[in-house]
Amino acid sequence: MAKLWSLFIVLPLILLSTAVLGVVSGAIALFGSQTSPLQIAVARVWSRTILFFAGVKLEVEGRERLHKRGPYVFVSNHLSFIDTPVVLTSIPVQFRFLAKEELFKWPWLFIGWHLKTAGHVSVPLGDPRASVRALSKTAQLIESDGTSVFFFAEGGRSADGTLGEFKHGAAYIAIKARAPMVPVALIGPDKILPMGSNVIRGGRVKLRIGEPISTAGMTLKDRGTLTDAAREQMTRLLS
Repeated sequence: MAKLWSLFIVLPLILLSTAVLGVVSGAIALFGSQTSPLQIAVARVWSRTILFFAGVKLEVEGRERLHKRGPYVFVSNHLSFIDTPVVLTSIPVQFRFLAKEELFKWPWLFIGWHLKTAGHVSVPLGDPRASVRALSKTAQLIESDGTSVFFFAEGGRSADGTLGEFKHGAAYIAIKARAPMVPVALIGPDKILPMGSNVIRGGRVKLRIGEPISTAGMTLKDRGTLTDAAREQMTRLLS
């Protein structure tokens, strides 16, 4: 019964919401600006509709640790496709995702189009030099206009729910931009939509925002130390 409900009720509603709000996002980009606050506002409306249709009850801890203007470099674990709407609904500052280049090529329901028009950052994982250029450009973006950025720190979803090793890209950007790094722990999205499944089940999801880690005085040689500190804090947030 849960599978039928998911396939014939929940998924069509999610697809409809994604298509409609994807068109709205594209229209904003055509007649306005990629960095317009309207873009993140549309994404947050989309996120709330997804969580509502999926029957997700969301609990957020630690918002008081953030100043609304930032900027910050957020790093999170990654468990499910539901993670993105959870994050967009919960993080109270303007931010852009860093995502692998392949996602920007998705024609499916305007997702790739939205990522491009909303100003999110494409990272070509197969080309180390191009990846470094993308990270450096992102650091300049943070410094120039105070935009925060969000990483899924493991580079992909966890197949078994355990926390994997973190990539150093977030630490590279945080140090170059002299912005604090903030661990964000997601608990429960894999119970809502497990990896490899198309059956969405309602339930509770918790997002915990950790203490910002200062990068003052750090150099790029310290990116491993910063990465380890963020992972250690996230381990505590997940426990």
